[in-house]
Amino acid sequence: MFITISEALKQGQGNVELRGWVHRERKSKNKVFIVLRDHTDIIQCVVSEDADKQVWEDANKVLIESSLKLSGEIKKDERAPTGYEVHVKNLELVQIAERFPITKDQSPEFLLDIRHLWLRSQKMTHILKVRATAFKALREFFDKQGYYEFTAPMFTPNACEGGATLFEVKYFDTKVYLTQTWQLYAEAAIFALEKIFTVSPCFRSEKSKTSRHLAEFWMAEVETAWMDLEGLEKQAEDLVSYVVQKVVQDNSKELIALGQDVEKLKKIKAPFPRITYEEALKMLQEDGVKIKFGKDLRTVEEDKLMTHFSTPIIVTNYPKEIMAFYKPEDPKNPKTALCFDMLAPEGYGEIIGGSQRSLDVEDMKKKLAKDGEKVETYDWYFDTRRYGSVPHAGFGMGMERVIAWICKLDNIKDAIPFPRTMLRFKP
Repeated sequence: MFITISEALKQGQGNVELRGWVHRERKSKNKVFIVLRDHTDIIQCVVSEDADKQVWEDANKVLIESSLKLSGEIKKDERAPTGYEVHVKNLELVQIAERFPITKDQSPEFLLDIRHLWLRSQKMTHILKVRATAFKALREFFDKQGYYEFTAPMFTPNACEGGATLFEVKYFDTKVYLTQTWQLYAEAAIFALEKIFTVSPCFRSEKSKTSRHLAEFWMAEVETAWMDLEGLEKQAEDLVSYVVQKVVQDNSKELIALGQDVEKLKKIKAPFPRITYEEALKMLQEDGVKIKFGKDLRTVEEDKLMTHFSTPIIVTNYPKEIMAFYKPEDPKNPKTALCFDMLAPEGYGEIIGGSQRSLDVEDMKKKLAKDGEKVETYDWYFDTRRYGSVPHAGFGMGMERVIAWICKLDNIKDAIPFPRTMLRFKP
């Protein structure tokens, strides 16, 4: 009966039956060394010249990424990549691969061109396992809090985060847009379910080539009736802490292989430091970076600010003037909004953005008109304020940004299986 490579490594001795793909191969005069991989690990397998004639001949045919089944005796060998070696008795070729196009020292752009094959690399396999754990942890977190998972349309008639980043789509005889966020639909649903979350694709037509931006990304979003900004901030830091600790628990091996300091991640636990936007400006000014009130924090300013912190921080009360139409003013400081961003350390920037939601229809209409939006397309949204409106709040967490930070990636494009950017839409 076939077992996984990780199960074979735990077994440590005796006969094993394995199947997988050739990760590496090396042939000598009297031995063939095959490093076999499956979804769990890799293991070195050795075929000797004195093996069955057909086994020896087939072993000499294999190339990288050939698929095969084999059986033999597993023994401890410190020289082997994972400390054990299988002495092969039987081998069955499933498919002999053509010469694999990926060799050492390939350019990042080439690896993106053949992403469908690069997914098989150990690096990408490690990242994808962390990604799966992060998604699972997210759902566990909200399930434990009694939230309902709620899905919203991918096609929308209007913007939520500004018309400049909308992807326009032909929709039969009219035009619509790919969603920037589920938020407007979520605000309708909380009057039925009260506590909802989602994790789904979002689309932003941002003409950006930075290491932090994707045109298509996955966002975890939450919306809660009767929630205020303080409660929202706590929920956000608790979520991030839960996801990070779950990944540390389940994927320490992968994190170490990716070069991450697991002990450092173990310290990522709520509560996180909190500062206001104005306090952030003062800190930056002391560092020689002068920003006028009313300007959003750019990547360079966020990075400079985070040199003072080793954990994520929560920055609250950004200027009302530059915030989205649905973010209300803070009664205690009317020039600012009841909102926050969570910034990750080590240059990974904003990972969460959230706010209380405005209940003032006329104020929202004025902001939309000022931004050049067609106010009438939001009339359905304003209905949510006309029939039993209640205080509510929500946030969105960029999954790829969180994964890039946890995995210590140089570029967000490696945090998603098939990245979509301003310049890349295939494979």
